[in-house]
Amino acid sequence: MTAEIQLLVRADDIGSSHAANLACVKALRDGIARSVEIMAPCSWFPEAVSLLKDLPAGRDVGVHLTLTSEWPNVKWRPLTHCPSLTDELGYFLPRIWPRFDGDLCLRNRPWKRDEVEAEFRAQIELCQAQLPELNHLSYHMGCNDADPRIGTLCRELAVEYELAADPFAAGFKSIPLAPKSEIANTTERLHQALSCLQPGKWILIDHPSLDNEEMQGICNVNGRKIARERQHFTDACCSPSLLELIRHRNIQLVSYAARG
Repeated sequence: MTAEIQLLVRADDIGSSHAANLACVKALRDGIARSVEIMAPCSWFPEAVSLLKDLPAGRDVGVHLTLTSEWPNVKWRPLTHCPSLTDELGYFLPRIWPRFDGDLCLRNRPWKRDEVEAEFRAQIELCQAQLPELNHLSYHMGCNDADPRIGTLCRELAVEYELAADPFAAGFKSIPLAPKSEIANTTERLHQALSCLQPGKWILIDHPSLDNEEMQGICNVNGRKIARERQHFTDACCSPSLLELIRHRNIQLVSYAARG
């Protein structure tokens, strides 16, 4: 594709909750999202698969490879037996990187590469069996950067399963967004960023969801209203003013399959 400005908008974490499922599909069908990242180990994965049937043209799906379960009130287990990657209850660890000495996280554990590989293969193959639109890999909480050995494994799996893996290696750059402290309104922040976007290939990654009781119970922690932030992003994705700006500037919304 030879468009002057290309924009890949990626909706992460479908399958993680009912609220995320509904919002991700809305952002795909009514808004600017062109790719959605599905989490196979999560309890709302079956509904996500059902909702992703018959996607509009120009949208695609990635396996959001998962090694962590970060929310205190919702926990995810691996698809395989991988004790080096789990806590004493069998849940994925809450984080990749430590916040303090002895923190319960992947980098502080003697994790095993063969268990990571088996788990990643199980997640990929479960998604491939149910989602024909699947065409790339992405990585929850940046798990591919947890260790060079995991990064190498991810690249090898992308080649083996013929799943495009890294838009940044293909020349995409993150869109420059003003700090939230300067522009609190998400639609305004995106409008400002897209108004100033220069020719090139750009990517925007975020987490559509709904600000409802389910999502508030999952992710409103430490005084931060994350459910509200994710609702605002969903609203921005579907904003008529943002869609008009994209049309006016001839910004080409691209999927992984269409990225040049």
